[in-house]
Amino acid sequence: MEITPRQFEIIEAAGKILTSSGVSGMTIKNLAKEMQFSESAIYRHFASKEEIIIAMLDYLSETMDKRLQNTIQAEDNPEAKFKSVFQNLIDFFIKNPQFVVAVFSDGLMEESQRINQNLLKLMNVLMKHLMPVIMEGQQKGVLTNTITTEEMMHIVIGTFKLQMFKWKIAGFQFDIERAGKNMVHSLLTLIKNK
Repeated sequence: MEITPRQFEIIEAAGKILTSSGVSGMTIKNLAKEMQFSESAIYRHFASKEEIIIAMLDYLSETMDKRLQNTIQAEDNPEAKFKSVFQNLIDFFIKNPQFVVAVFSDGLMEESQRINQNLLKLMNVLMKHLMPVIMEGQQKGVLTNTITTEEMMHIVIGTFKLQMFKWKIAGFQFDIERAGKNMVHSLLTLIKNK
């Protein structure tokens, strides 16, 4: 997916509005006001609010795919890979909290089927990178085999999603880096072979 520099500016402004005003506040009118554009100028780049959100989620999927691939390749053992996946995600969301709002907003999921498909695509990107890490950990005896790889992945992703959701509803007011490290440590305590 090619995003022009102007489209990226629009996506960033939309993320800012999502962060401050939620899904209901993310309108073309508010977006045009934020960017000091006319509404017609926004429509030259995107056909609708839905298209902007989809472009935001597509951008996130593509960049996450590249970042996770690089971070996993840089590590040599399953535990280090596991930690680096979540550290990478947390670092990205700290720099880009607007994407936390886009991914973890309940109202967004009610917007359209196409948005839901893009949220699913995003989840699949994370699973594509996390599943081999968990499988490798189980095969090497680092992670427990008492639950299936898929069940473990659901537990891990669900825990991460809850942590990010808590950070979002707290207005990004607590130290997510420290909380994220504690979360990863706790998850490893639960899923590592004793």
